[in-house]
Amino acid sequence: MSSMSDLVFLLLIFFMITSTLIAPNALKLLLPQSNNQTMATKPITTVSITKDLQYAVEGQYIDFSILESAIVNKVGPASGYPEPPTISLHVDKSVDMEHVVKVMNIAKDHQYRLILATAPLK
Repeated sequence: MSSMSDLVFLLLIFFMITSTLIAPNALKLLLPQSNNQTMATKPITTVSITKDLQYAVEGQYIDFSILESAIVNKVGPASGYPEPPTISLHVDKSVDMEHVVKVMNIAKDHQYRLILATAPLK
């Protein structure tokens, strides 16, 4: 019985250490709120725009000048999928619509489906 308790404690320590090594791939954004939310199949990639107008693809910050090529490299051509690939756009609430439309145009030009991530109304 004592060896079993030692094994349980070792497993507990192992899981505690490994769980702290996993860092979520998320940015701090204050999303706009909506009572209607569209659920999509699992998005191929996520694009984020922070309140200080920094663009990120999958949590990795990039310059806007290479945003289009980064999305195309990540997703690939739309013709390679049975249905249009989905991009999830996460935009901070304080960002002007002009910057959102720029990303929407990139998605439209490459025939990607784009959904805007929102927070549910409370």
